[in-house]
Amino acid sequence: MNKLMGFCAVMLVLSLPAFSQGRDDRKGGDQQGGQQQHSQQQRSQPQQRGRDQGVGNGHIPAHGPAPSRTQARPAQPARANVQQSSHGGQPNEANRGSAPQPENQRQTFQDQPGHPEAPHVHAQNDQWVGHNTGRNDANYHLDHPWEHGHFTGGIGAQHVWRLGGGDRDRFNVGGFFFQVAPYDDDYAGSWLWDSDDIVIYADPDHDGWYLAYNVRLGTYVHVMYLGG
Repeated sequence: MNKLMGFCAVMLVLSLPAFSQGRDDRKGGDQQGGQQQHSQQQRSQPQQRGRDQGVGNGHIPAHGPAPSRTQARPAQPARANVQQSSHGGQPNEANRGSAPQPENQRQTFQDQPGHPEAPHVHAQNDQWVGHNTGRNDANYHLDHPWEHGHFTGGIGAQHVWRLGGGDRDRFNVGGFFFQVAPYDDDYAGSWLWDSDDIVIYADPDHDGWYLAYNVRLGTYVHVMYLGG
């Protein structure tokens, strides 16, 4: 009997370190798993914040802007009346329009810190900042809207076009040609005309114009279709 009790005592003593080690291993595993989860949360949180407040960086708006409720623009700026010649759709510089007059105060577009000073789209909710001047905005008046027809190459988020050269006066996407509205020239100053991706959206307010959205920058400009 004494021998049996002694044997049991020895086995109990030997099992204590193994039990303790098992608890430590489980504790260490729980801590490691918690650290990995925390690390994943830390990586995901900045991405979510960037999407909430970001502009561009590959985001493509699911839709274009809604029609503006603005009915009139009190200022009378210089007309961005772009007229094309009948020879291959080349711009007619004599009728291209002029820069806005000094007395015409441009609105500001930098609605949040870090956002561009140009018309842009919020990645969080696809809000089109700056498209609010209404149908009577003289900066986008055309005497002959759709002079070269309508763009049939595909518009909207499902159609991403790579810029294929040119400049603001005449640029190429997939064999189709466009021109930036003179009033918007400065807003396209950072575009890379041979490598940026853009998406073309309908302009619900200004006849004769489309909206070209730069996927990299998150900014957009009014563009006229020159033909293909």
